[in-house]
Amino acid sequence: MGRLTFILGGARSGKSTYAEEKARELGGDSVLYVATSESKDDEMHQRIEKHRTSRLSTWKTLEIPTGVARALLAKRRGTKVVLLDCVTFLVANHLMQAAGPQGDAFAELSGDPFDTHIEAKVVEEIEALVAYVQEQRVEVIVVSNEVGLGVVPPYELGRAYRDILGRANQILARHADEVVLLVAGIPMKVK
Repeated sequence: MGRLTFILGGARSGKSTYAEEKARELGGDSVLYVATSESKDDEMHQRIEKHRTSRLSTWKTLEIPTGVARALLAKRRGTKVVLLDCVTFLVANHLMQAAGPQGDAFAELSGDPFDTHIEAKVVEEIEALVAYVQEQRVEVIVVSNEVGLGVVPPYELGRAYRDILGRANQILARHADEVVLLVAGIPMKVK
């Protein structure tokens, strides 16, 4: 049986830095970094590069937008620690594939963001990740944004995203051995 640490916080709260430090402490050189973001513009490309340079060069990296648990089962041989950064993008990837605008970010949605099949697919993915942790002898650190503390988004896609990510975060927190909330770079143990 593995161990799950769930690290949560707002944008620029220090989540990734804290998670990387924890992964380094627990796994040293034997860390698999699972990156779910996709480089779709220059700004995102720069953010990804910044994250890459902050990691130890000995760490392995798995870049995958969805299907994380299945990929981990195929990839994680000999790894002590898996760091998944982050669920925020994982949920966004599912939502954008199913209902997001195609091509132009300001175009009309291609589907209903509140379609229950989208949330069901995200829940299925998160539950597969939890099952992976429970079935493997591995330390898994998962990073996600807390988006439920801010203003209600004024548009459908934003509200659907907030709701689905909130559900994913609840599942992870319920099953986690440890939950840490970061506020302005300060970690606070929640569970």
